[in-house]
Amino acid sequence: MTDEVVTVEYTTPPAEVAQLLARHAINGVPVMGEDDHVMGLVSASDLLSRHASTVGRMMSSPAVTVYAEQTVAEAARLMTRRGCERLPVVDDEKRLVGMVTRRDLLGYFLRPDAEVEHRIRDDVLNGVLRVQADAVQVHVLDGVVVLAGLLPHRSLIRAALALTSRTEGVIAVVNRISVKPDDSSAPQKPDAASWPD
Repeated sequence: MTDEVVTVEYTTPPAEVAQLLARHAINGVPVMGEDDHVMGLVSASDLLSRHASTVGRMMSSPAVTVYAEQTVAEAARLMTRRGCERLPVVDDEKRLVGMVTRRDLLGYFLRPDAEVEHRIRDDVLNGVLRVQADAVQVHVLDGVVVLAGLLPHRSLIRAALALTSRTEGVIAVVNRISVKPDDSSAPQKPDAASWPD
């Protein structure tokens, strides 16, 4: 996320916006209202396709935004679903705190699968959850992670999935982890010495 965001106001003339886009080498800016709330977005294509005296009359509104505490994967899905090139990042009171672009997300997701696998295996499973090395197998292909194996508790499986999904470079997680059977409830075989002759 970029926290130093170029913004404009509802009454800013389109010519001034065009100058800002060129000066900062960006393709769009948020249009701000009162209390740092995002009213909409205006892009270079809006300037070319719409004719008005102010950006408030040509902006895309309401703005599609993402909360600062949402994951990168959630931001990527929202951006894809809504066809956005950029998302204003807002706090709990919907005030602007930054901007995330497709380029930002690509930089996050374009990590070698081997690096992602190493982080999950060493940092998540072994480092945080203290899972035995052979208990869960990790396979990564193009950012999609498959976890397979056996763990003793469902809560541990949930933790493994949650932490894996938050690992940099992970796009999606496929769960193939099962709960390990409890051997203590299995019937005990009688000792050979107890069998009658």
